Amino acid sequence: MGLLADAGPMWCLYFFRVPRREAPSQKGVIVSAADGRVVSVQEVVPPEEFGLGEKPRTRISVFLNIFDVHINYIPVSGEIMHVYYQQGHFFHAAKDKASEHNEKNALVIKLPFGDNVTVGVVQIAGLVARRIRCDVRRGDFVSTGQYYGLIRFGSRTEIYLPEGVQASVAIGDKVHAAKTILADLALQNAECLT
Repeated sequence: MGLLADAGPMWCLYFFRVPRREAPSQKGVIVSAADGRVVSVQEVVPPEEFGLGEKPRTRISVFLNIFDVHINYIPVSGEIMHVYYQQGHFFHAAKDKASEHNEKNALVIKLPFGDNVTVGVVQIAGLVARRIRCDVRRGDFVSTGQYYGLIRFGSRTEIYLPEGVQASVAIGDKVHAAKTILADLALQNAECLT
């Protein structure tokens, strides 16, 4: 019985681990905000309340299972222009309906170059994960790979790339927060880097 009692705290320590991550240093890369597996790469019009405009963007959805690191990292350097929180349901986070209906917290990051180039990052609570923590606010300047929050116990994270930028990952790919490059603006969209 004592062994079982020790397992709970040990599991929590494992689950909420914060590994040291070294983000890529090249200008214009967008990295994953979470560890997990890519479950969707789609061209979608972002929800109006996110403040990302009305044009379609590539949305990359990453599902975090209970064994993945649940700490979230900033995907690209810039200024937090908008923060949006929505209470919601708790559908299984691997399903697309979680993106629309579940509890979520969204950030819009304006990149420090180009004409209003923005990236969206969304924390989505899952079936078991019912607590989202976000430690950045509107007006904060953030750096690629910086810790910014967590989602507890199984969840989903989504990245909305800038308009016209394509993903360099595919459905089924395993990604690592602050390390895996999701898109490289220098290779695809050089005019927004000026």
